[in-house]
Amino acid sequence: MQHAEVIKAIDWNHVADQLNSKGYCRLQDMISKQQCEELIDLYDQEGPYRKRVVMERYRFGLGEYKYFAYPLPSSIGAMRKTMYEGLVPIANTWMKALKIEREYPLIYEDFLQECHKSEQQLPAVLILKYGKGGHNTLHQDLYGDIYFPIQIVLFLNEPDEDYSGGEFVLTQQVLRAQSKATVLRPKRGDMLIFTTNFRPIKGSRGYYRAAMKHGVSEVWEGERHTLGVIFHDART
Repeated sequence: MQHAEVIKAIDWNHVADQLNSKGYCRLQDMISKQQCEELIDLYDQEGPYRKRVVMERYRFGLGEYKYFAYPLPSSIGAMRKTMYEGLVPIANTWMKALKIEREYPLIYEDFLQECHKSEQQLPAVLILKYGKGGHNTLHQDLYGDIYFPIQIVLFLNEPDEDYSGGEFVLTQQVLRAQSKATVLRPKRGDMLIFTTNFRPIKGSRGYYRAAMKHGVSEVWEGERHTLGVIFHDART
């Protein structure tokens, strides 16, 4: 995977605008078809991973995923660092808007040190695999007391070609109303940046937290793979 130049070309002002207004941002064609296929092929290898989870056992849905072990594949590790350092100014702006006394380090290694001091020492980078009937219940990816409020997912299959169904679902809590649902169908190679657990929304009395969750609707046919990157490390 050689996508360093693509990441460097990201318009971070556009990303900030989308995250601030919607809680998510879709970036198209971040990796090639070949790079997607290489990641899918990597799923069946044993060496890179520390843990396999079968969702049905834990009532998370139907499907499975594998967490990478340290050291991460170099290209994935580089992408995680670069994306964090591009997103951290947005995260810090959110904390100020919500009057949360939290400032994330600008350097990614410094943030990881915070995780490790809190006994979160395992990478939360994973490949997810869904077959027919596969789905993922609405959730938030919080792995300990230290967390980063934004995460990313790369889509490795082409909808309507490799699989049908399997839409990415985001829900947002609306103040004094029912939750809002957003259904997205990114294409192969696209990256989705979205909030991990909440985002600020401006109300009549200033900003308030809008809780968000994400999941995957049922896959009708085929196989669907994604690469998920959570920036904070996990305890287990």
